[in-house]
Amino acid sequence: MSATLAERAVEVLTTADARAKTALSRRHAAEWRTARDAGAPLPVGTAAPPPRPARPDAPELRHPRDVPRRKPGTPEGRIALLHAVAHIELNAVDLHWDVIARFAHVPLPLGFFDDWVSAADDESKHFNLMADCLESAGSHYGALAAHAGMWRAAEETAEDLMARLAVVPMVLEARGLDVTPGMIEVFRKAGAAEAVAALETIYAEEVSHVAYGSKWFNFLCGRNDLDPKDAFHDLVRRHFHGPLKPPFNEEKRADAGLPPDFYWPLVERA
Repeated sequence: MSATLAERAVEVLTTADARAKTALSRRHAAEWRTARDAGAPLPVGTAAPPPRPARPDAPELRHPRDVPRRKPGTPEGRIALLHAVAHIELNAVDLHWDVIARFAHVPLPLGFFDDWVSAADDESKHFNLMADCLESAGSHYGALAAHAGMWRAAEETAEDLMARLAVVPMVLEARGLDVTPGMIEVFRKAGAAEAVAALETIYAEEVSHVAYGSKWFNFLCGRNDLDPKDAFHDLVRRHFHGPLKPPFNEEKRADAGLPPDFYWPLVERA
């Protein structure tokens, strides 16, 4: 078994099967918490994460424009929506373990690693909830084509921890806070209680992931004597492709430490 947290992170990243990846992720998260609770934290260590995480043979990954549009008013459309969310959650598992492994050399409080281990554990649970919903609906993860660009944010920010925090939790995961209530309503209208419960769990727990990004982004800004709002705008403009799209869930974004003057100025730009 890997001795350090960074090595454990690489184990998750190099596991291809989705269910095996999430099981390993949850086991490593439990080991980290157990050691922390006992007052003997595992060493963080260092490790070399792969440029891209291992992936199962399916789903087929396509350019976003080549993924069929979802029509959530039909059973097939709702299955496609569940599949898309499952794909996002699986990528999030890898994103959170990658931030641990890739930036383990950066001097940071152990609380940083506590937060991202917790987030990776949550995302593993979220993937399994979505995969269970798919199977209950007679489908499975991998049955449909999926978005090939999900890892682009990681590649764009592989050399810069502040950019990673700005783009992944503070832009991409914050977008989840905006769109998930509408998805919940789609499944509520369809009487899909299992999917509603799963999405409500995801919605509640994603706030903390955005908050982790905001907290550690502000921590690093303080360390480097930077204005957080100006630094956020600069990094997003350099590393995120395309404008931010309203409507925004301002209440949940505020709960996560994202004030409106962080994201509204990024809506209309070239």
